[in-house]
Amino acid sequence: MSVREAQEVLKLYFGYDKFRPGQEEIISNVLAKKDTIVLMPTGGGKSICYQVPGLVMPGLCVVVSPLIALMKDQVEALLGNGVNAGYLNSSQSSKEQQLIEQQCFDGRLKMLYVSPEKLLSAGFFSFLKRLQVNLFAIDEAHCISAWGHDFRPEYLQLKNLKLQFPEIPVIALTATADKLTQRDIQTQLYLENPRVFSSSFDRPNIYLQVQPGQKRMEAILDFLEDRPFQPGIIYCLSRKATESLAQKLKEKGYNADYYHAGLSAKDRDKVQERFLQDNVQIMCATIAFGMGIDKSNVRWVIHYNLPKNLESYYQEIGRAGRDGAAAEALLFHSLADVMTLRDIITQGDNSKEQALSLAKLDRMQQYAESTSCRRKTLMHYFGEEFPRDCGHCDICDHPPTSFNGTELAQKILSAVARTKETIASAQVVDILRGSRNQMSLAKGYDKLKTFGVGRDLPPLEWQRYIHQLINQGLLEVAYDEHGALKLTKGSQDILFNGKKVELVKFQAVNPKEEKERAAKGKNRNPLATALFEHLRQLRKDLAQERGIAPYLVFNDNTLQEIAEERPTSKPAFLSISGVAQAKYEQYGEIFINAILTFLSQQSKAEQVKLKGATHLLTYEALKQGKSPEEISVERQLQLVTIFSHIATLFQQGYDVDLKPFLSESEYTRVHQAIVETGCTSAMKPIFEHLDCQIDYFKIRLALARFNKETATV
Repeated sequence: MSVREAQEVLKLYFGYDKFRPGQEEIISNVLAKKDTIVLMPTGGGKSICYQVPGLVMPGLCVVVSPLIALMKDQVEALLGNGVNAGYLNSSQSSKEQQLIEQQCFDGRLKMLYVSPEKLLSAGFFSFLKRLQVNLFAIDEAHCISAWGHDFRPEYLQLKNLKLQFPEIPVIALTATADKLTQRDIQTQLYLENPRVFSSSFDRPNIYLQVQPGQKRMEAILDFLEDRPFQPGIIYCLSRKATESLAQKLKEKGYNADYYHAGLSAKDRDKVQERFLQDNVQIMCATIAFGMGIDKSNVRWVIHYNLPKNLESYYQEIGRAGRDGAAAEALLFHSLADVMTLRDIITQGDNSKEQALSLAKLDRMQQYAESTSCRRKTLMHYFGEEFPRDCGHCDICDHPPTSFNGTELAQKILSAVARTKETIASAQVVDILRGSRNQMSLAKGYDKLKTFGVGRDLPPLEWQRYIHQLINQGLLEVAYDEHGALKLTKGSQDILFNGKKVELVKFQAVNPKEEKERAAKGKNRNPLATALFEHLRQLRKDLAQERGIAPYLVFNDNTLQEIAEERPTSKPAFLSISGVAQAKYEQYGEIFINAILTFLSQQSKAEQVKLKGATHLLTYEALKQGKSPEEISVERQLQLVTIFSHIATLFQQGYDVDLKPFLSESEYTRVHQAIVETGCTSAMKPIFEHLDCQIDYFKIRLALARFNKETATV
C-alpha cells in the first residue's frame, strides 16, 4: 500500500489530481497502521484523511460519527462517487439495519458509518469481529473530552475500541481542540503513541468584515443585492429576531426562512431539508442551526448580533465556503449587544464560569473593534502564528489611519465628567451633537458647555471614538449601571495633564469599491457567469429528481470550473477538479448537452443584442414566452425585481398582461385597501391592511394598474 495507490483512489473516486496540504502525510501515517490525531479546520478536507486509506486498504473502514444528518450526507456523497458505503443509526428500522449488516458480511461495503450508541450496543463488537475491519475513524473527536465544547458522555466508552481491537489503527479527527482537549483525546481513546497533525486554522477563502450595528437591516439588504441567489445564514441572538428578520426579508422579495430550538423537531427537520435542497436561500437562525449539516455551498454567514466568544464565531463562520470557493463573513457590532450578552452571562450562579465567559466576551469585543488585520487577531487568539496581514479582510482593504485625537477625546471625557459619570455612550453622543431630545432638555444637558461641540461629526463616528477610548482604558463601562461611562486615572491625564491620545479614523467604504470587492472570486466573464447560473438550475433539478442535496451532484467550486472551462468531451470533463469517473457516468453527458445548448442559444442572442433600460430586457424575455421565474434566474435578479419591471412596463404602456399574476378579485381587494389607506406608492401599509394575505409583488402590480387608471380619468 503506497501513496501512489492513494493518489489513484483520490482521482478515481473524488476527481482530484492532488492532495491538499497535510493530507498526504496523514494518509501515509494511517497506511502504516499507526494511530493518528488530526486537527483540521472545517472545510479543510478531514474526511479524505480516512476515506482514502479506508479505500486503499483491504477490508472495511468503520467511521464513528455523532451527527445522524451529517452521516447520511457523507454516505450519499460517497455513493455518488461510486464508493459502496452505508450507515447504521437509530433513524433506521431493524430491517434496514439487517440489510446493511448483511452487505458487510458479503464484503460489499468499504465504508460503514455508525453512531456511538450503535457501536456500543450489545453484540456490535462481536459483529465487527466477524468482519475484516481496516481502520476506525472517530469523527468530531473533541466530543470525548469533558474539556471540549460539545462533550458527549457516550464517547468515553470508545476506549473499548483499542481494548477489543488493539491491532486496528485509529484516526481521531476534530476541527476544534485546544491542547488540553488533544491530550484528553489521546488518553481517553487509549491511542498508542499517536502522531498529531495540526493544520492551519486559517480559512483564507473567507473574507472577514465587521460593520457597526446601527443600521443592520439596511446594510443586509445592500449586502444581499450584490449576491443574488447565493445561499447564506444569518445568526441572531434570539428566536424572535430570527422570525422577525425572515419576515422582513420575505417582504423584500427574498427567499428566507427561520430556524430555532422553539420549533418542533419535525419543523426543524423540514426547514433544514429545504435549505439543504437550495429551496431556501437565506436561513435566519439561532446557533442551534448548522451543527449536523454539511452544506458545502453556503457562500456567506452574517452575525446579526455579536457572538459570546471567538470560539463560537469561528465555528459559525466555518459553515461558509466549505467547498473552498470564495465566501464571506459579516459581523455586526454594537455596545448594546455587549450589554445584552453580559446580562445573560451574569445571570448564572458559578462565579468562576462567569469570569471566564466575561473574559471571552471581552476578547470577542476586542476583535470586533480591532484596528489591525482581523485574520491575524483571530489566528493569534487560537495560538497560531500569523506574521503577515492577510489582505483579505475589511481592515486590510481599508486600513485606518491614526491621528492626534486629543481634542476629540477631551470633548468626550468632558461630557462624561459634566454629567457626573451617569450616562451611557448614546446619550454622550446626543450631548456632543447637540440633540435637543426629551432627556437632554429634562436633565438640563443643553446647558452644559459641551452641548453641541461635536455637531460637525456624524453620530456613528463619535460612537467609534468612544469605543476606542474604552479599548485604550480611558473610559470604563459600568454594566450594572445601564452602561454608564466612567472616567479612569488615564482620563484625568488627558483632561488635566496634557497627555496626547492617538485615535484611528475609519474611512467610509466607497460603494463602488465594495461592489468591486464583492465581485472578487466571481467569474468576471459574463458568459461564464450566465452559464454558471444555468448549470446551477440544472444541478438543482437533478438533485430533486434523486432526492439529494444539490452540492452532492457537484459543489460550487467544481460547477464554477465547468462554467469557465466549458468541457464538451469526456476527457475534458474528467479533467475538471472534483469530477470522478462515477460522477461523469451519472451526470457528464447531461451537463455537456446543457453546455452545448446554452452556447448555441447564447450565440443567437449575441446576434440580436437589445440596447436599452433593464426593464426592457425583461420585456424582451416576456415576449419570448419566458416566465418571471425563468427571467429571474437567467438575469440573476430577484423575482420581486422582475415583477417591478412588469409593473413599470404596464404603466409605460407596453403590451403586458397582468392577469396571469393578479386576478380581478385580488385587484378589487387591493384597490379597496389603496382607497382606505390613502397609499398610492408605499406597499407595507397596504400589506398590513390586508392582514398580510396578498403578496407584495401582487400589491406592486395592483398599484401600477391603479395609478395608470386614475391617471387617465
